[in-house]
Amino acid sequence: MDNNRPHSQAQPGAEPRALPVLVLGAGSWGTALALQLARNGNRVFLWGRDRQLIEALQQQRCNLRYLPDHRLPESITAVATLDALPREIEDAVFALPCQTLRPVCRMLSALRLRRLCLACKGLQSTSGNQTALQERLSHQLVRSVLAPETVSVLSGPSFAREVAQGLPTALTLAADTPTGAGHFAGRLHSDNFRIYGNDDLAGVQVGGAVKNIMAIAAGVSDGLYYGANARAALITRGIREMRLLGEAFGAQPETFTGLSGMGDLILSCSDDQSRNRRFGLALAGGLSPEAAQRQIAQTVEGRQTAIEGQAIAAARGIELPVTEQVARLVQGQCSPQQAAQALLSRPQKAEHYPHPWEQTSNC
Repeated sequence: MDNNRPHSQAQPGAEPRALPVLVLGAGSWGTALALQLARNGNRVFLWGRDRQLIEALQQQRCNLRYLPDHRLPESITAVATLDALPREIEDAVFALPCQTLRPVCRMLSALRLRRLCLACKGLQSTSGNQTALQERLSHQLVRSVLAPETVSVLSGPSFAREVAQGLPTALTLAADTPTGAGHFAGRLHSDNFRIYGNDDLAGVQVGGAVKNIMAIAAGVSDGLYYGANARAALITRGIREMRLLGEAFGAQPETFTGLSGMGDLILSCSDDQSRNRRFGLALAGGLSPEAAQRQIAQTVEGRQTAIEGQAIAAARGIELPVTEQVARLVQGQCSPQQAAQALLSRPQKAEHYPHPWEQTSNC
């Protein structure tokens, strides 16, 4: 790869869709975003780590593994190596599992990417001090490794299959600069793919991470036939856990009542298109975490996110009871019934704090 390739400059006011964009991740979500970008007139390069999958995309012009009903237009080019990218690429959309972000960023360090949009949901692992929050969120990691001009985060209630179909969808796009927000909104926004701006990078990411944990919990609850009341309670307490964890990252509380918080939480907890919810259903059905993962056959972000979220909470004295039980469950430390009983047997509390007769707990 040419590390000294020219750094092209877009003219002020230039149409962003005239510039090529790289989508990293050729799974269902990456392919769906590539299709949306292409519908909006963008020239898209879709990269994936699985060479066999990329070769199939190139030959069949269709992602038979994840989105078999959607042919790729000619404006989407599938590539297996970064050397195949044109020199003028300066924009990248990350649609990868969060735990693969660090090694992929190292691969991208030879490129000169100016604007990044993160469309992955989860918390980053760290081998250092558990109380430290540096690089726990994906935008912190990409800033550290790639030093882009601007970073955006795309999140909200969105199943890949429906985005690929062009069904109405509304998402939040948080960015660290107005220029970055406007740039990717210009690439993505359409009548059926509505983008709402935000400046709370931390809150949007915490919401997207925690909703996956709660989707596992909702799947377990429904798999144990606990009913609609229990699911509604989990969703509501899930918003509470979002806010508590978000406070540690300096998030804005109102973010969690928006699309990337409440919206995504309701969707993932209530519809079986959610792989995290299906994972919880499989656990309730008696499968081990490993067997449930094999059955889903795609990354279940909530599994590792629960472990990371509980580690942060424990280190910083934050009480996240649902996250704690999901973390125990996905590590094989308890059964679904035991996890549910641990939540149901918690002492009676006030819903909000502070409260005249509830001064000892924050959840």
